[in-house]
Amino acid sequence: MYEIFEKLLKSRGITVYRVAKDTGLNSAMFTSWKKGDYTPKQDKLQKIADYFNVSVDYLMTGTTKDNYYDDPNTARIAQEVFNNPDLKILFDAARDSRPEDIQMAADMLKRFKETNPNG
Repeated sequence: MYEIFEKLLKSRGITVYRVAKDTGLNSAMFTSWKKGDYTPKQDKLQKIADYFNVSVDYLMTGTTKDNYYDDPNTARIAQEVFNNPDLKILFDAARDSRPEDIQMAADMLKRFKETNPNG
C-alpha cells in the first residue's frame, strides 16, 4: 500500500513532508508506514486519499472498483444524470446541439434559477 502512496507522491511531485504538513498527519506515521511497522487507520487513509483526490480503495489497491471517476464532483454529476431521466434527456440533447444552442439554453436556465431560487 505504501508503494501506491509513493507513486502518487512521485506523479504529483510532492514530498512526504508536504503531505504531512497539508493534512496535519504526523510525519513519523509515514516513516513507520514505509518501514511496514504501521498501517494507517481508515480516517488517516481517508485524509491521504482526499489529499490526492483518489479513493481509499485506490490508495489501498491501486485500482478503483466502485467509482469510474476519480473526481468526486464528476462522479456525483454522472450519477445524477444516470438516475434522473429528465437530466438524461437534457444531456443527450446537449450532445447533439450546436455550442450556441447549448449556451442559449444554459442562459435561459440560469435566468430561471435566478428568478425562482426554490424552483
